[in-house]
Amino acid sequence: MKKLINDPADVVDDALAGMAAAHPELRIDEKNRVILRADAPTPGKVGLVSGGGSGHEPLHGGFVGRGMLDAACAGEVFTSPVPDRILAATTAVDAGAGVLHIVKNYTGDVMNFEMAAELAAAESGTDVVSVVVDDDVAVRDSLYTAGRRGVGGTLVVEKLAGAAAEAGRTLTEVADVARRANAETRSMGVALTSCTVPAAGRPTFELGETEMELGIGIHGEPGRRRLPLASAREIAGLLVEPLLSDLPYRSGDRVICFVNGMGGTPLLELYVMYAEVARVLRAHGVEVVRSLVGPYVTSLDMAGCSVTVTRVDDELLELWDAPVRTPALNWGV
Repeated sequence: MKKLINDPADVVDDALAGMAAAHPELRIDEKNRVILRADAPTPGKVGLVSGGGSGHEPLHGGFVGRGMLDAACAGEVFTSPVPDRILAATTAVDAGAGVLHIVKNYTGDVMNFEMAAELAAAESGTDVVSVVVDDDVAVRDSLYTAGRRGVGGTLVVEKLAGAAAEAGRTLTEVADVARRANAETRSMGVALTSCTVPAAGRPTFELGETEMELGIGIHGEPGRRRLPLASAREIAGLLVEPLLSDLPYRSGDRVICFVNGMGGTPLLELYVMYAEVARVLRAHGVEVVRSLVGPYVTSLDMAGCSVTVTRVDDELLELWDAPVRTPALNWGV
């Protein structure tokens, strides 16, 4: 294992210290491993909290800032943060308008965020609503979930809901935007290599030099099937066709297309993939009106990518275009 770390046991805390040093616009609660907007809580604004296991950076901490999240909780690598720390994040961003929890559909995350919401209601009367993201079409159930996994679509949900909250919408309205964004979003990924968790010191699974895993999860969970390595054009078809048939998307639909790197894939290859994904969408009459390419929802050092497609109307498109200023996403500011 070759990694730019000190002690594997300290990797999350060391990374948070680095975020604090690099981004003075954020505030880091080191005790609870919570990343906060420096101006949180914002009076009259719905607070947005997300989080999960570390190792998926810049998700979630890199999306804290104006127009997106107010706080993000960092668990150990691939491990949900505990309820007390989610509670600390929730309390810190509660400005009286309520708090929205955006939760990826993994059993530990769902359970711990539910417990934190109950504690917040009991201890301070905070009105908390949770929206669970379950955009992965690869498998219905996995080692970590009941139902579909929450993957790349989490970014889309956080961005659209964050814009709605920044515009001053109510908790009910912001939650409705998050649910609608999730309902219109589908994702699927492929792995060319495993990732290596620092504490384990070895690959999570083995893939041969001429193999790929289709439908992989962001923690290295098994996908739909293992296949011989294929060209970018063939892989794009294998990823996009299931997305289009699952919603289903129709000719004339407008979409946001997000090609995501899993952490170990060069941007050069991601743009090759984007060109092929866009070609498949055009062939089906689906219009890409906005795009995003890069490593935003990663799996440590895994080589591979995922494709996320979100069907949008004028309202969702306006929310996507709304200003955002975070360490990882910036436009319109």
